[in-house]
Amino acid sequence: MAGPGAVAVVVFALTLVRLAFSAVVPITEDEAYYRLWALHLAPGYLDHPPMVAVWIAGGMAIAGDNAVGVRLLFVLAPLLGSLALWRTARLLFDDAAVAGRAALWLNATLMVGVGALIATPDGPSTLFWGLALWAVAEARASGRGAWWLAVGAFAGLGLASKYSALFLGAGLVVWILVEPRRRRLLLDPWLWAGGVLALALFAPVVAWNAGHGWASFAKQFGRAAPDGLTFAYLPEFLGAETGLLGPLMLPFLVLGVVAAFRRRGGDDGARLLVWTSLPFLAYLLVHALHARVQANWPAPLFPAFALLAAAAAGGVSAGWMVRLRAWVAPVGIALSLLALVLAAVPIPGLARLDPMARYRGWPAAAAEIEAARRAAGAAWIATAAYGPTAMLAWHLPGVPVVQLDERLRYANAPPPAAALLAEPALLVIDARARKADALAARFGAVTDAGTVERRAAGEPVARYRLWRAAEPAGDPLGDDDR
Repeated sequence: MAGPGAVAVVVFALTLVRLAFSAVVPITEDEAYYRLWALHLAPGYLDHPPMVAVWIAGGMAIAGDNAVGVRLLFVLAPLLGSLALWRTARLLFDDAAVAGRAALWLNATLMVGVGALIATPDGPSTLFWGLALWAVAEARASGRGAWWLAVGAFAGLGLASKYSALFLGAGLVVWILVEPRRRRLLLDPWLWAGGVLALALFAPVVAWNAGHGWASFAKQFGRAAPDGLTFAYLPEFLGAETGLLGPLMLPFLVLGVVAAFRRRGGDDGARLLVWTSLPFLAYLLVHALHARVQANWPAPLFPAFALLAAAAAGGVSAGWMVRLRAWVAPVGIALSLLALVLAAVPIPGLARLDPMARYRGWPAAAAEIEAARRAAGAAWIATAAYGPTAMLAWHLPGVPVVQLDERLRYANAPPPAAALLAEPALLVIDARARKADALAARFGAVTDAGTVERRAAGEPVARYRLWRAAEPAGDPLGDDDR
C-alpha cells in the first residue's frame, strides 16, 4: 500500500480533475434550482434544509456565478472528508495502511469520483456525517467528553444539510445501547450537551418549517410512508449501490462487516461503523420495498463503507484476494474518469444511454425561447416546473423567469412585481405536462407561439410548447389549477 504522501497526492490530483470537469459538465436542473436558493439565503426551503444553498453561495462568492462557482465547495469537500477518514481509521484501527487505503478507496468510488462533482445536499451531508464519525472516534480514543460537542456540531450541520442525518443520531444510540462498555455514556453530560447543540443548530430549519406549514418536513418525511409492497425496486437499489461503490470493493466490505462481529467482546471500532450505518441502511432497504431509492441517497454511508472494506483488505492472505485488492483503486478511478468524460462529451446516437442527456441542449433551446419571447413582445417568461424555470434563469440572465404554480418553492425570494405580471408573458411548458390548459386559462388572451425542441448530440430529449399569454385574469400566480 502506498504511503500517506502518495495517497494525498492522488486524492489531490483527483480533486483537480473533478474541478476541471466542473466547468464543462452541463449544469443539472437541480443545481440550477439550488442556485436560485443561493441567491436568497434562508433557514429552510421546500425540498431540503439550507446547507446546499449556503455552499453554493460560498462557492459563487469565490469563483463567480458560473458552473465552477456553483460546484466549487462540493468538489473540494472530499479533500477534507478524506483527511477526516484517514484520521478516523488511525483512531479505530491504528494502522497507517488501512487509513491510506480507506482514503484512496473512498475517492475511487463512483459516488465520490463522479458524484462529488454535482452540487446537491449529499455533498455537505456526507462531509458532516464523516466529520461526526471522526469526532466520535476522537471521543472514544481519548475519553475526553468535550469531543461530544464536536459530534453535536457536525450532526447539527448534517441535519441542516439533509434530514437523513437523523439516522446518524439513531445509529449512535444503537451503538451506545448494544455495546456494554459504551452504555456509561448515557450518564455523560457532555453527550447530552452535544445532543442539545445539534438540536440548536437544527432549530432554524424547524422554525422555517413551522412558519411555512411544515412543508419541507411533509415533503421529505412523507416519502417514508409505505404504499404497498413490491420487490421491483430492491434489485435496482442494490445494483446501483454496488456500481457506485465498485464491484471489486464489495467483497471486502462484506468481509469487514463479518470481521466486526467475529470477536464480539473485542474492540468495537469496526462495530461503531456498522451500528451507525445500520439504521439508515435499514430504512433504505425498507423504502426499496415500496418505492424507488435514488442512487445518491446512501452517499453519507460511503466513508464508513470504504473504511470497513479497507480494514478487511489488510487482513486477506489468499492470492486472488490480494490481487483483487490491488485492482480496487485503479479500476474505480479509471471508471470515474471515464464517467466524467462521458458526462462532459455527448455521444452521437447514444442519447438514451447518456446519463446527462436530460440536461443537454439548454443553451440552444434557451436561445430559441428568448428569440420567441422577443418576437412575441413578452416582458417575462412564465413556466410550470422548477427544472425549466431554473435552467432558463441560468441561461437567460436578466430575463425574468417566473413559475406560475408551486410558489412555495420560491417563498424566500422577493415576489415578482405586479407591474411585470401585468405585461405579456411567453408561457413555456413541457409538451408532456398535463397542466398546460389550466395554466393558460389564467390569461385572457393566449396565442400559440410554436414549439422548441431541446436536443442532445442531435437527438431530441425534450419539447416545449410556447404561447404568448396576456391579460391575466387576476393574479396569474398560485398553486390552484384555475
